[in-house]
Amino acid sequence: MDLFSTNALTGVVNSLLTPSQFLLERYFPTIQTEESEEIHFDVMDKTRRLAPFVSPIKAGKIVDSQGHTTKTFKPAYLKPKTVFDSNRPLKRLAGEAIGGVLSALARIGQLIRTDLEDHKDQVDRRLEVMAAEVLRTGSIVVSGEDYPTANVDFGRDANLTVTLSGAALWSDAGTDPLDDLQDWSQLVLQKSGAMLRDVIMTIDAWKVFKKKDSVKAAIERFRGGSDMSTDAQLEEGGVFMGTIDGFNIFVYSGWYVDDAGVEQPIIPDGTVIMAGPQLRGVRAFGAIRDEAAGYQALPLFSKSWVSEDPSVRTIMTQSAPLVVPTRVNASFSASVL
Repeated sequence: MDLFSTNALTGVVNSLLTPSQFLLERYFPTIQTEESEEIHFDVMDKTRRLAPFVSPIKAGKIVDSQGHTTKTFKPAYLKPKTVFDSNRPLKRLAGEAIGGVLSALARIGQLIRTDLEDHKDQVDRRLEVMAAEVLRTGSIVVSGEDYPTANVDFGRDANLTVTLSGAALWSDAGTDPLDDLQDWSQLVLQKSGAMLRDVIMTIDAWKVFKKKDSVKAAIERFRGGSDMSTDAQLEEGGVFMGTIDGFNIFVYSGWYVDDAGVEQPIIPDGTVIMAGPQLRGVRAFGAIRDEAAGYQALPLFSKSWVSEDPSVRTIMTQSAPLVVPTRVNASFSASVL
């Protein structure tokens, strides 16, 4: 059996478990694939129009149809690549008994799985970072080596991205975060008709939020039927802390390493995001422009090849993704500290 064949590698990728991707899974659950180099995505743009009054003996008044705008974007590629050292199967694997108990063929299978899992984790982490950027800003900046920097602006209303300052900061003694959440959800309801139920906070924002008198009073008032928690947040990703005033409160922690090798938070400190399922988020994937893939529209495609002199085998995984908020005004972000 050729463990490096396209079919074998595809089978391994398809069998790998997806790590927790809180933002993607909760707000961008739909996967869209396209057999073209461009991704086509819809942005809903309905407004609250009134039916016009007319005389009953006159012809009806023509109104323009509305619903959505279709846009296109040629995505950048993700291409994590690993050189497969031919000496690796001859050495004991991490966790294998001292002296080695596995055959070289068995080690090859595990090594392939480990490399492909790492590729998939890199792609998934990139998608989670893109999702966070969309929720924070309503846009994505796509930039990379040999790819011209592009700002994909989905057209979120400018009033749905705010930066508090001065006496409005949550750290100020006179502020009431619960009032802010109500005001912001009302604003999103006005702009898009969407009801926001989820509030995602970074850990520093949560520390300030839970100490506010209004929050403590609400927790105490509804303690009999409330599951609101003030415990520490000890998991990576989004952790549900309970409900308050009808809002689901989550605390989010997650990091990535940037191009300079510096670890960065996926959501910047002091950030509060509000969102919900009416965002109708989509994970869109363009066609893989590779003959070995048959130019198919696939979320991930892995392949392997050998360079003859010197003899080196390379494994590569390809993806052409874009994270799209169909109803972009169904989200809100604030810098609160």
